[in-house]
Amino acid sequence: MNSVYKNILTSISEGEKLLAVLIDPDKMERQDVSKFMEKVNASRVSHVFVGGSEVAKDVTEQIVLEIKTWTSLPIILFPGDVKQITSEADALLFLSLISGRNPDYLIGKHIEAASSLQNSNLEVIPTGYILIENGKETSVQRVSKTQPLSRNNVPLIVQTAKAGELLGMRMVYLEAGSGASHPVNSEIINQVKKTLSVPIIVGGGIKNISALKSAFSSGADMVVIGTAFEENEALFNALSQEKL
Repeated sequence: MNSVYKNILTSISEGEKLLAVLIDPDKMERQDVSKFMEKVNASRVSHVFVGGSEVAKDVTEQIVLEIKTWTSLPIILFPGDVKQITSEADALLFLSLISGRNPDYLIGKHIEAASSLQNSNLEVIPTGYILIENGKETSVQRVSKTQPLSRNNVPLIVQTAKAGELLGMRMVYLEAGSGASHPVNSEIINQVKKTLSVPIIVGGGIKNISALKSAFSSGADMVVIGTAFEENEALFNALSQEKL
């Protein structure tokens, strides 16, 4: 077991609430990274995720290299496509979109990536990715050509998450989508938490401290914030003061 995943498990066992900031290379200019990371380092953020649904080739690696210049936090790839993989990061969420039925995102893209990952020092973390509808179409839905699971069908979400764990996924990511109208609700998180023994990541639509605390109190082991940081820098200040 490699260090990033092992440290996540250790932190969870010690009761730590993990918080990741998601940086989309398609939305952040390299010259803006230093200022952004200064605020990240002063906050309660524990991990940096890098990735997006539509990112040009080589842009991810450039952003990762810049981020490494300004922080010692673990950098984990959250790729929307094979071309976003770079060995400059510390780890990779090897995402399988188990909520959808597009074979490209269940196994096809993984086959494309296998040869490069075989010769890479990247720590690969198999992760079941579950897209949950939030009231509007997301970029993940558009790019992957898959439909999200209904947030009202909690049993199906729970069964899908459990299937991912039984398939060997080391984490399960409950995703409402970037800029979601509705975050993943408490009942979904709570029921998935009761069923799984692997870490649960929750992202999408977390726009304030209240939503963040709700996700944690419902059972999320790690919460990911992306758009909210981009649109509300005051959230950084709140995260340096609030007890989660």
